[in-house]
Amino acid sequence: YRENILKTAKTLVEDTKLLVSGAASSQDKLAQAAQSSANTITQLAEVVKLGAASLGSDDPETQVVLINAIKDVAKALSDLIGATKGAASKPADDPSMYQLKGAAKVMVTNVTSLLKTVKAVEDEATRGTRALEATIEYIKQELTVFQSREVPEKTSSPEESIRMTKGITMATAKAVAAGNSCRQEDVIATANLSRKAVADMLTACKQASYHPDVSEEVRERALRFGTECTLGYLELLEHVLLV
Repeated sequence: YRENILKTAKTLVEDTKLLVSGAASSQDKLAQAAQSSANTITQLAEVVKLGAASLGSDDPETQVVLINAIKDVAKALSDLIGATKGAASKPADDPSMYQLKGAAKVMVTNVTSLLKTVKAVEDEATRGTRALEATIEYIKQELTVFQSREVPEKTSSPEESIRMTKGITMATAKAVAAGNSCRQEDVIATANLSRKAVADMLTACKQASYHPDVSEEVRERALRFGTECTLGYLELLEHVLLV
């Protein structure tokens, strides 16, 4: 399925270019570009799923790495379509144009990451390294969203935020063990666990920070510590990668 994935990803990149240029053209062209990219991402998701299934059930962690890679591309495309709508018919110096450029950059990064992951799947010596690189990139993107001024759609209790830090503790132990063993399968498992643990922690932290009972001063501190925790964890993953 590798060639099919590469070919469909290339089509998606072309669709992305049309999408970005569509912001400056008519609504019809923009709608066509959005529809075309939506069709292509559906095809790409299907072929990646087939590729993941072909690895066999004895390698579920690598299957998860592939599925995560296509999920990241789909999310980036969704954000890009939203940014394109926001930038439609706006002047070149409008802030929405900068958001559009940022969204397009993330899209290209995530498609590139998917292609690197697909190529690494066949090489057992680099599978874990590649999975870890993809996780580091994903966490950085999640941190950018966390640091934005966007208010979460729902809030949660501070207790929920505390509960989510347990995942970080477990993932840290796993990362240390992977750094010691240097086995590719341990590194892949660390990459998958780290990705979920940090994303869950950031979501819970931001939702708890905006709880109605939380003061602005406490909110700022909680958000700062959420960032510091993530940066510390990224440093740990960078060390595992180095080892």
